[in-house]
Amino acid sequence: MVEREATSGASKSWAPAVGGILIASFVGVCVQIMFFSPISPDPVLELPSASSSFPALNNELQKLSKLGEGFLKGPEDVCVDSSAGIVYTATRDGWIKRIHPNGSWENWKNTHSQTLLGLAQSPSKDGGILVCDTQKGILKVKDDGFSVIVSSHVNQTRIISFPDDVVEAADGSLYFSDASAKFGLHNWYLDFLEAKPHGRLLKYDPSSNRVSTLLDGLRFANGVALSADQRYVVVCESFKYRCVKYWVKGEKEGETEILIDNLPGSPDNINLGPDGSFWIAVIQPVRDGWEWFVRCKMGRHILASFPSMYELLVSGVGQKATVIKVGADGRIIRRLDDPDGC
Repeated sequence: MVEREATSGASKSWAPAVGGILIASFVGVCVQIMFFSPISPDPVLELPSASSSFPALNNELQKLSKLGEGFLKGPEDVCVDSSAGIVYTATRDGWIKRIHPNGSWENWKNTHSQTLLGLAQSPSKDGGILVCDTQKGILKVKDDGFSVIVSSHVNQTRIISFPDDVVEAADGSLYFSDASAKFGLHNWYLDFLEAKPHGRLLKYDPSSNRVSTLLDGLRFANGVALSADQRYVVVCESFKYRCVKYWVKGEKEGETEILIDNLPGSPDNINLGPDGSFWIAVIQPVRDGWEWFVRCKMGRHILASFPSMYELLVSGVGQKATVIKVGADGRIIRRLDDPDGC
C-alpha cells in the first residue's frame, strides 16, 4: 500500500511539470508562427453577409453546358467577339484559346506564360485581345503574335504588382486592376487572410504612355468593366464583397460610388452585358465551417504558415458557383447558382 501511494505521489508530482512543458511548447509555437508568419493581419476580418433582400439560392447554373472541359487549364476569364461569334479565354499553360461558332476549340496564340488572368477584346482599329499577365503586365495578342502594351517593370523596378483584369475605352485608354501590392498570383489568398487594402484601379494613357492611379486602398481589386456610355469604370473589390464605380467623364469625374455591396461572396470577374447591365461572377472565399477560424487572428496566422491547411481553406472557392446580373442602377436583375460547385 505504501509503495503504491509513493508511486501515485510521484505521478502527481510529474503532472504539473509535463503540463508546464506542453503549455510552454504551445506558446513557443504560437510566438514562432506570429514572428515568421507571411502576413500581418488586421484584427478584424469581414466575411460575406448578404442582405435579406438578396435573391434566394437556386440551382440555375446546373442547367448550363460546360465548354472546353479537359481542354482548358485554369481559364480565368472570357471575352466575346460578337461580330464573328468567337469566344476567347486565357489559360495557365500560356495559351489564348478560342471556340468557334461550330463548337470547335483552337489553340490560337501562346504567350509562353503561366500567369495569365483577365482579358478583353480591343475595340481599336488593329483589333486583338488584351490580356493581363501578372509577371509581364498588359499584353496585346493578335494573329501575328503578342506584345507588351503596359510593362509591369520600369527600369527593372516593379511598378505593377498583380495586374488582374483590363478593359479598353474608345479613346484607347486602358483601365485595369492591380489586385495586391503585397501578394502575387500563387499566394493571392494571403491577401484575404491579412485583411488589409493592398489593391488599386489604374489607368494607362496611350498618348502620354503613363500609368496613373485612380483608386487605391482596395481590398483585392479584381474584375474591371466600363459602363455602356463609358462614363464610369466598375471594379470588383473582392474582399469587401462589393463593386465600386469610378467616374471618368462628366460632372462626377473623379468621384466614387458603390454599384452594389453586401454580396453573398467575393465578386471576381465582371462583364458588361448588351443591355448595359453587368454580369458578375461571385466566389466563396472561405470553405463552409471554417468561418470561425478565419475570424481569429491567430487562426489566420496558422493558415498562412502551413500550406497544407491553407490549400484546404482555398478549396472552398470551388464549393459553390454564383453569377448575378446587376443593372446600371445597382439593382439585382437575376441570380444564377450552383450550390454544389461547377
